[in-house]
Amino acid sequence: MYHFRLRFSATALLAISTITAGSFLHAEDARMTPLVRAVQRCQESVVNIHTEKAGTEEGESRFFSPKSRRISGMGTGIIVDERGYIVTNYHVIHEVDQITVTLKNGETLTARPVSFDRSQDMAIIHVKASHSLPVMPMGTSSDVYLAEQVFAVGNAFGYEHTVTAGIVSALGRDVEVDETQSYENLIQTDASINPGNSGGPLLNVNGEVIGVNVAIRAGAQRIGFAIPIDDARRTIARLLSTERLNGISHGLFATDLKTPAEKKLIVDEVATGSAAEKCGLRKGDTVCKVGATQICDNADWERSLLDVAVGTTLNVEVERDGQKVTLPFTVGVGQAVTSVADGSRRTPVQTAAASTSAGSDTASKDDGRERAQKLFGLQLGTVSPQERSMLTSRRYNGGMKVVEVQRGSAAERHGIRTGDILLGMDGFETLDDNNLRFILKESRMRNLPSMSFQIYRQNQALVGSIDLRPLK
Repeated sequence: MYHFRLRFSATALLAISTITAGSFLHAEDARMTPLVRAVQRCQESVVNIHTEKAGTEEGESRFFSPKSRRISGMGTGIIVDERGYIVTNYHVIHEVDQITVTLKNGETLTARPVSFDRSQDMAIIHVKASHSLPVMPMGTSSDVYLAEQVFAVGNAFGYEHTVTAGIVSALGRDVEVDETQSYENLIQTDASINPGNSGGPLLNVNGEVIGVNVAIRAGAQRIGFAIPIDDARRTIARLLSTERLNGISHGLFATDLKTPAEKKLIVDEVATGSAAEKCGLRKGDTVCKVGATQICDNADWERSLLDVAVGTTLNVEVERDGQKVTLPFTVGVGQAVTSVADGSRRTPVQTAAASTSAGSDTASKDDGRERAQKLFGLQLGTVSPQERSMLTSRRYNGGMKVVEVQRGSAAERHGIRTGDILLGMDGFETLDDNNLRFILKESRMRNLPSMSFQIYRQNQALVGSIDLRPLK
C-alpha cells in the first residue's frame, strides 16, 4: 500500500476555506424561507393569554356545600398599539376574574379588559409595559387567494408561541356555533388551530395578519376559521373609539379603502362644529398621518387620538388634490368639555352628561328610561341608598335598578333579570337619565351592531351584549 503526502500552497488552502465557508452560508440562506422570515417579522407582536375565574364543584354528598375552585383558560392576542392595547376574542376573556399576558420575551403582565363586542366576538385588553410594544404588521383580507400559504401563531393548548402552517381552504364561510353565536364571511384554513389559538393571528408569507383566529370545527381535522382582518379592523376601530373610551368626539366620519395596492382612510363627512371641522379636514381628504402614527384605516385614526389629553394639538397630514397638507388638530375642541385640572382623561359619566347637555339629537328629547324601555323592554329605576353604598364599597360609582324586564324583550333574551343593577352600557356608566340619553342617542346607535352592558347581580359584576340589528 502506497501512502501519498499531499502538499497545498497557502493560496490553495485559502481557496478551500473560502469554498467551504461559502457552502455553509449558502445552506443557511436556503433555510431562511419566506415563512421563516415572516415568523421572525411578526412573532414579537403575538402575546399569550392566560385567564382565571371562580367556579364551583359539587361535593360527593348532598349534605356538603359546593367547593370553590379556580378555572383556568387560555388564548392569544395581537398587539395593535405600542402602548399595550391588544385585540383578542371576546370568548377568551368572557366573565373571567384575572387576565395575564405573556410576551415573546417571557415577560408576564397583568391585563385589564377595555371594551368588547360580543356579537363580533372581539375584545380589547390593555397592559402597562415598561417599554413600547411592537405592533403587528397589518395586511388586508381584500386580496386573499384561495390555496395561498398561511400560518398561525398562538397559545395552542398552552404551548406558547406555537407556529402552524397551511393554506387558505375557503373564503366567505358562514359558521353558526350555537343559538347565541354565529359568524359571517370567515376565512377557512387547514393551518392547525387548537384551543388557545383563539384571538391570535392568521398571517400571510409576508408576515402580515390577514385574519383573527376564532373557531375550529369540532371533531374534524385541520378545519379552522378566522375573521378577515378588514372586518376585524372595523370592529377594532369601534372598540378603540375615543368617544367610547375617553368620551371625546372628533367629528370625523371616514371609510377604509383597502385593495392589494393600497390601504388608506378617505374622509366622508365632517360634523359641523366638531374638532375635525375646526382642524380644516374636508370631505375627500386622505388621512395619511396623525402625529407619529401612520394612518391606514379608522382603527389607526382612533388609536392615534386615544388617551391624548384634551387641548393637545397634533399635526394631521392629509393628501388633498394630489398635494400633502398638514393641519393642526386640537383634541376636545368644538364640544362641551369637562376640564380636569391634572390633564387626565375624563370619566365616562362626566362625558355622557356633558355631551347630553350639548347635543341636539332627537333621542336627547326623550327620557332615558323611556328609551331604554322602548328599545330593550327594560324598566329602570333609581338604586336605594343602601345599594349605592354597597356599589361604592366595591368601587362602582352607582347604577340603575332593573325594576322590570318585559317578557320576550331584547333585555330578557340577553339575560338581564329583574333585580339586577345596570352599571353601564357601551363602555359608559349608567347613573341617571342624562347618561342613558347620551348612550342611547340615535346618532350613536345608528351604526352599532350591538350594545355591550354590565350588570351587578348577587355580589358579582357580569357583562353581556345586546344584538341591535333586529331592533333597527
